[in-house]
Amino acid sequence: MVNQFQQIFEKKNYTTESLPKGEYEACIFKQCDLAQQDLSDYSFIDCQFHDCNLSLVKIGNTKWQNVSFKDCRLQGLHFEYANPFLFEVHFENCFLNLSSFYQRQMKKAQFQHCSLHEVDFSQANLSEANFEDCDFLNAQFDQTNLEKADFRTSFHFDINPQSNRIKKAKFSKNSLAGLLTSFGIIID
Repeated sequence: MVNQFQQIFEKKNYTTESLPKGEYEACIFKQCDLAQQDLSDYSFIDCQFHDCNLSLVKIGNTKWQNVSFKDCRLQGLHFEYANPFLFEVHFENCFLNLSSFYQRQMKKAQFQHCSLHEVDFSQANLSEANFEDCDFLNAQFDQTNLEKADFRTSFHFDINPQSNRIKKAKFSKNSLAGLLTSFGIIID
């Protein structure tokens, strides 16, 4: 198990040779391809991923502590299997389609300009989260805590107010239809 501190990993293809198993702290990954790799039991603390492909990565018991992703592909990641201790991730301009945050504690999480098609947020705590210009096409919200979350610039969401906590959540007038779909109301 390797320990890497304040390293920069740039333009690495880990699909042919795996990223060494270990703990990565304050590291930066730029233009790295980690698609379909098994990162189970790895630790990423205060790390940044820029323009990386992490699609279909296995993350069983992986530690994600204060990790930011920018311009990354993270399709099909199951964050519910990640280590819950100090779990904190933030996303900017990322492709997260078909991923899952089932039962994740993500208070104050940041999602900016992200594609979140068919993402499962069931039973997650997303209170005070900021969803800036995010596309939630067919995303699932069920028993999700969305209190004080900001959806004002996001779109294509379908959130049932009866099965989710939305007290003091922020929505724009143009997106209110996403809160009424479950009632079968027709809005012209």
